[in-house]
Amino acid sequence: MLSISNLNQFYGESHTLWDLDIEIEEGKCTCLMGRNGVGKTTLLNCVMGLIQPASGSIKLGDKDLTSLSAEQRAPSGIGYVPQGRQIFPMLTVEENLQIGLPIRKDKKKQIPDFIYELFPVLHEMKHRRGGDLSGGQQQQLAIGRALVLDPKLLILDEPTEGIQPNIVQEIGDIIRKLNKDIGLTVLLVEQKLPFVRRTSDNFIIMDRGRKVAMGGLEELNDDLVREYLTV
Repeated sequence: MLSISNLNQFYGESHTLWDLDIEIEEGKCTCLMGRNGVGKTTLLNCVMGLIQPASGSIKLGDKDLTSLSAEQRAPSGIGYVPQGRQIFPMLTVEENLQIGLPIRKDKKKQIPDFIYELFPVLHEMKHRRGGDLSGGQQQQLAIGRALVLDPKLLILDEPTEGIQPNIVQEIGDIIRKLNKDIGLTVLLVEQKLPFVRRTSDNFIIMDRGRKVAMGGLEELNDDLVREYLTV
């Protein structure tokens, strides 16, 4: 599904991503893990075209995204939920969701019904401004906005950050439904181990810009947690 090969990135003199080779398997939920500052969000920014890598390649299926701008990548089939949500606070919930409609290949002009079925609160509050929603509701809006694109791959950067426990539970249920019932491929950046174990099939651990471990969730053992994930 998503293939990243020999990816390198620099910030000035600082080498931030080192020869990354990562494969995100189609139909699976893969969790990208690591302590703060190891390069996870930098990697996602490279995937989305927000940062141009120094070398290497990024492919979605057979399509090479490496040299494409963020705008050119938008129709390729990646839905992105950035860290901090980044909704438009002065637009209504409905207007936030409508932003993705022009990118859909089927040119549908209405918000798909299943978005409101997944997130009933968004339908209830569709005429309220995004900035008036709680943090958990804004996170649901950010996920809904990404799904409006009808993506092949959904990327979520720390979706549980700053979210109340009951909404974290709901978001976990929705990720499982999207992945297991609908078959959407998911790349999840997450720090909370119980959430990871509940939602994901595979894991990748990064440390200091390098991939240091990967495998199925049954291989995410206490030694790896202590060495690379414990603060």
